[in-house]
Amino acid sequence: MDELLVFATVVEQSSLNKASQLLNLSQPALSRKISKLEDQLGIELFERIGRRLELTRLGRICYDYAVQIRELQQRMQLEIQTYKAAGTGKITIGASLTTLQSTLPELITLFRDHYPETEIKAVTGKTHEIVSLVKEKKVDVGLIAAVINQSDLVCEPLFDDHLCLVLPRTHDYVRRKELSLTDLNGLPLILFSKGTWYRILTDELFLRYRITPDVHMEIDSFEAITRLVSTCHTATLLPQSYVRQDVLTNNGLVMRQIEELEQTARTTSIIYGDYASLNETARQLIAKAREYYQT
Repeated sequence: MDELLVFATVVEQSSLNKASQLLNLSQPALSRKISKLEDQLGIELFERIGRRLELTRLGRICYDYAVQIRELQQRMQLEIQTYKAAGTGKITIGASLTTLQSTLPELITLFRDHYPETEIKAVTGKTHEIVSLVKEKKVDVGLIAAVINQSDLVCEPLFDDHLCLVLPRTHDYVRRKELSLTDLNGLPLILFSKGTWYRILTDELFLRYRITPDVHMEIDSFEAITRLVSTCHTATLLPQSYVRQDVLTNNGLVMRQIEELEQTARTTSIIYGDYASLNETARQLIAKAREYYQT
C-alpha cells in the first residue's frame, strides 16, 4: 500500500524531484519504491519522454485505484479517530427520578450500541436539582420531565408522555369496553411517591375530577410498582413511555388508555449548557437522542 500511495503522489506532482520533497524521501529511495511497485505488478507505470514522466495505459489504471485506496485509508483513519474520541470518552448524565427509570435506560442502550467503550455515570435528583447540576457543570447533560426556559441553558424537547392505567391481566376492568376517570374512584391503587411530577399531576387530576382512590402503597420505583400490581391485584398509573410490551408481558399486566389521563401530558427534555464547551461524548449523546426521539 505504501508504494501505491507514493506512486499516486509522483503522478500528481508530475516530477520525481517535487514528489521526493513532498514525501521527504530522497530521489533514489523514491525511484526504488516505484521500481518495487512495477516489479510487484509486472508492468511499467511510466515512460520517459525527454525529461518528463508520462503514465502508461496500465499506469493510468493503477493510478485510479491508488487514489481510491488513499481515499479509503483516509476515511478509515477519520472513523477510527472519531470512534476513539467519542467511544472511549466519559459522560455524566443527570436524570430526574422518573426519567432515570423510563427514558435513561433506553437512551444508554442506544448510545452503547454505537460507543460501547464510553464510561457513563448517572446522577439522580428532582428536576430543579438536575437543572442546578447542569448549570454548575457537575453533570454534562440532564434528562428531565419538563420544558424549561433559562437563558444559560439549552432545553431540547424529545417527546411527550402521559399517564395510562395499568392493571393485572385478570382485573375486572380489563374486560370493560370503555373506562373513564370516574372508574378510579375507590379503586385500589399503587401510586408513585409524593413530590414527583407524576404524583403531582395525578393528585391534581384526582382533585379536579373529585376522585378518591384507595391508595394501598406509595413507591418510588416503577419496577417495584409493576411487580406489586399483579401480586396485590391492584391497579396503577404509569407514564406510557415506561409501559413497554415486555414490561406488560413479563408481569402479567394490561395497559388501558383513559381519555382524561391524556391531560397529564408531559414533555421529556434533554438540557445542557454552552454547546461549544461540551466534550465530544456529550455531543454524540445529544445527537443520538435527537436522532432517536425526534425523527
